[in-house]
Amino acid sequence: MAHTPKLTDGEDVIVDTRTHWKAILWPAILLVVTVAVAVYLTTLVDNTYFTWVVWIIALVALVWWSIKPFLEWLTATYTITTKRLITREGLIARRGHDIPLLRISDVAYDMGPIDRLLGCGTLVISDASTHGSVKLHDIPDVEHVQHQLMDLLGGIHRDSGRTDDA
Repeated sequence: MAHTPKLTDGEDVIVDTRTHWKAILWPAILLVVTVAVAVYLTTLVDNTYFTWVVWIIALVALVWWSIKPFLEWLTATYTITTKRLITREGLIARRGHDIPLLRISDVAYDMGPIDRLLGCGTLVISDASTHGSVKLHDIPDVEHVQHQLMDLLGGIHRDSGRTDDA
C-alpha cells in the first residue's frame, strides 16, 4: 500500500499504511465547491477580466485547500516493523521520525463517532523520550493496529528481560 522505507537486517514490516481516506474528504468537497462557485460566478458576468480574476482566486484556493492536503496525504506513511515505528512525510522536503520499539512504553487509541463509522482513529504512542507521545491521526483499522503493536511490544519486552541462561 504505502512506500516501505529501507529496513535493517532481520527487520520485517508488520504494518505499512498511510492515513485513512477520511483525511482527504474535506479537500475533495472543497475542490468540487470551489470549481462550482467559480463556474457559477463566471457565467453571471460576461467580462474577461472578471473571469480571469475568479479563476486565479479559484486556482489559489484549490492549490491551498485541495492539492496541498492531497499531496500531504499521499506522501505521509506510517510503518511498524519488528524493530521500530517509522513515520515519513513530505514530497519535496522529506521528514521522518523513527522510534525504536524498546523505547515505547504505552500505545493507546482514540476513536470518535465518525471515526468508528469509517473504521479509523488516532494512535497515541508514548515513548521514553522528552517528546512524551506521538499522535498518528486517522489510522485505518486503528484498534487492530494497536493490538498488533501491543503484541509486538509484549514479545520485545519479554525477550529484553531474558538472559542467555534462560
